[in-house]
Amino acid sequence: MFALLQVYLLALITVALLVVEVYALIDALRRTNEAFVSAGKRTKSFWAILLGVGAALGFVGVTPPLGLGLLGLAALFAVIPALIYLSDVRPALGARRPRKQGPSSPRGGW
Repeated sequence: MFALLQVYLLALITVALLVVEVYALIDALRRTNEAFVSAGKRTKSFWAILLGVGAALGFVGVTPPLGLGLLGLAALFAVIPALIYLSDVRPALGARRPRKQGPSSPRGGW
């Protein structure tokens, strides 16, 4: 019974990490290359490839029937590029994002 609990726990963790990896990949793909350059970070292509490989390894590591389950605990290391992107690169990119100005903006309006 304890072994079955461990299997379910590992499956839950690997699925949660896969969600983080896919979220980081989608966020990086939505940004422009100029945002990466102006923030002083590596290029968009670099992060897209790195995060794509991490997401692919994360999928390979998810336990069956959702994934292939080939990496075991090593699947936990596939999330490292996503964590670096989300904790370092994404905040730098967000600071460089232009703000929308319109009627709902605090500066505009009446």
